[in-house]
Amino acid sequence: MDSRTFVKILKDSKLIGKKLTAVDADITFAKVKTKGAKRINYDQFVEAVKYLIEKHKLDYDKFVETLCYEASNGPILYGTKADNVRFHDDKSTYTGVHKLGGPTIIDKNKTQFSDISEITDRSECNIRGVNVNVEKNV
Repeated sequence: MDSRTFVKILKDSKLIGKKLTAVDADITFAKVKTKGAKRINYDQFVEAVKYLIEKHKLDYDKFVETLCYEASNGPILYGTKADNVRFHDDKSTYTGVHKLGGPTIIDKNKTQFSDISEITDRSECNIRGVNVNVEKNV
């Protein structure tokens, strides 16, 4: 577990407040981790919890019960919801081709060719892709 996760567990468990701050949790994490390491193991986690309880004179049973109950549900994920954007959400403000429903793949009678099948030659061809109906120019 890294420092950010340690502080997040305490925040999600609603244990960080007036008595215990995120800075205190971060400092405690730095004290219990091995030198040069970025993570702690389970034994170091238990040591960090005990250190926080002793330093801030908290009730051990209540602290551990709250931590176990709240942390067992997994992390709390906070997302954001986008505000309404006038030109995106309100179709009455659309302009140009989007005002008429947007571009189409096939525009009948609006261009010289309305479909790619009118441009390409799909007649029979040989293995090299040459049309077999075309006479050879000799």
